[in-house]
Amino acid sequence: MKLKLKRPIVFFDLETTGVDTANDRIVEISMIKVMPDGEEITRTRRLNPEMPIPAEATAVHGITDEDVKDQPTFAQVAKSLAQFIQGCDFGGFNSNRFDLPILAEEFLRVGVEVDLKRRHFVDVQNIFHKKEQRTLVAAYKFYCDQNLDDAHSAEADTRATYEVLKAQLDRYDDLENDIEFLAEYSSRGRSADFAGCILYNDKEEEIFGFGKYKGQSVVEVLRRDPGYYSWMMNGQFPQYTKHVLTAIRLREKQ
Repeated sequence: MKLKLKRPIVFFDLETTGVDTANDRIVEISMIKVMPDGEEITRTRRLNPEMPIPAEATAVHGITDEDVKDQPTFAQVAKSLAQFIQGCDFGGFNSNRFDLPILAEEFLRVGVEVDLKRRHFVDVQNIFHKKEQRTLVAAYKFYCDQNLDDAHSAEADTRATYEVLKAQLDRYDDLENDIEFLAEYSSRGRSADFAGCILYNDKEEEIFGFGKYKGQSVVEVLRRDPGYYSWMMNGQFPQYTKHVLTAIRLREKQ
């Protein structure tokens, strides 16, 4: 089934040095930009993460330090990448919890401003888990009746994710061919940041999603316990979470 799009959507997948969204780096990125008229634009490239790739990460995606030593850094491609995804929605497999947070961290780290607000994020894994409870390899076999031979190749995983979503729309009558609907359906609850540290309640107010103030208003907590802001800013939280927290704090001071 062809996707009904009001604006372009970028399906993407990352291969990284690890799974720490705050500290690990991208070693390969692949994107398929699908235009409203159905045109597809594919971009795939490896990146020098400026840090050693652990053996356990290489065991997953097969990319070594030698493979990326002469590749550009994220800082060198960030502006062209930001231009490529400008005004687009996003689709991925486990992207809401992993790929998007890491991508946001990389942009913040090199000082390139990317507006990810008012975008829809379709996580195909969440749709799959709500329907079938399996992995991407199994999803590709289940929905598309094909084997994913190059699993953990960024481009193969990206292409498979895009194909799985179209097959899901064909299979399930209750899934609307609408990106806003799919983003809502595939979300695990609305969060102000990607890590889920700051969530929205039913009144659209920011609340903490963790720790001793879990479920409490961020604004009220910062008023009662201003030191909590410093604790978070000095802690091992993703840069994007700190960015959101700072924006809330500055907003309330105006």
